[in-house]
Amino acid sequence: MTVTDDLDLNLLLADTEEEILRVVANRDASTVGVYEMVRYHLGLDGSAGPRGKRMRPLLGLLAYASIAGDHQASLPGAAAVELGHNFSLVHDDIEDGDIERRHRPTLWAVHGIPQAINTGDLIFSLSRVALHRLSDLGFSDTKVLRLMRLYDETCVMLCEGQYIDIATSAQGEPMTVDLYFDMIGRKTAALISASIEAGALLATDDEDVIGHYRRFGWSLGLAFQLNDDLLGIWGVELQTGKVPTDIVRHKQTLPVLYAFEHATPADHARLTAIYKTDEPTDAEVAEVVAILERAGAADFTRSEAQRHRDQCLVELDGLSVIGPKAHEKLTGIIRSVISA
Repeated sequence: MTVTDDLDLNLLLADTEEEILRVVANRDASTVGVYEMVRYHLGLDGSAGPRGKRMRPLLGLLAYASIAGDHQASLPGAAAVELGHNFSLVHDDIEDGDIERRHRPTLWAVHGIPQAINTGDLIFSLSRVALHRLSDLGFSDTKVLRLMRLYDETCVMLCEGQYIDIATSAQGEPMTVDLYFDMIGRKTAALISASIEAGALLATDDEDVIGHYRRFGWSLGLAFQLNDDLLGIWGVELQTGKVPTDIVRHKQTLPVLYAFEHATPADHARLTAIYKTDEPTDAEVAEVVAILERAGAADFTRSEAQRHRDQCLVELDGLSVIGPKAHEKLTGIIRSVISA
């Protein structure tokens, strides 16, 4: 089938949100409240609240359309991916104690922890429900079951990655750079890779093609996280939509972990001392940034982000099935979300 030349990203996003709203519609009068919570978290409550980039479902739709020629049939998979991502965000906000996401209160900050946990569980369950419409659209049971297995294995990896994150934070000692790459592979790369692989496996039975898309997604996920690590310290709020507060919050991101391993003894001691301070001052934050830069942490993180970004492009260029319009859109996304 010839890939369509009309891959309007705004249309893909609108169709994705319509599919999500189909899944998160009120079921009955007694449970309206919990679905309102779901829509609030997703930014689909009719307010002007921010909705996020919807990058993961968009990538899956583009992967499918680049092979099959149209995105419509893959919308249930896209909805499932976005819902799966958001159940983890609801729980992450509780576990991290975050009271704000996308410039408005987090779900638990508004409705309390018990209701937020339950709503996160519901979003996970609805993500599974979303996949069942694939059967109604004519996909074989074998295809749907394979996608469900990919989805379930990805959710397992998300939880494993979150375990590593929480466990290492509780130890009070920085994790190694190698363990950090393991963690972000599970927490970030796995879902982005699965989003893209899902689109490909719905569109084709060619395992070589599916493998290219999977590797493309994995490299993109790593590059995306490393770019986010840079923005969390050196980013500008106007551009990123968030204040660069990773140091204030004692987050263990790649630049910090690299500095712990490569800073001079004096800088290492000072970095350790500041990271044990409950509320570092602006001067101490600036001191940490200077230590990171002296250790080469910014340059190392940027080079790693660029390396994985470039690997994305290699995998993309190796796909003979992809049309020029889809290639252009995917390349544009890579370059827009990876600014390192």
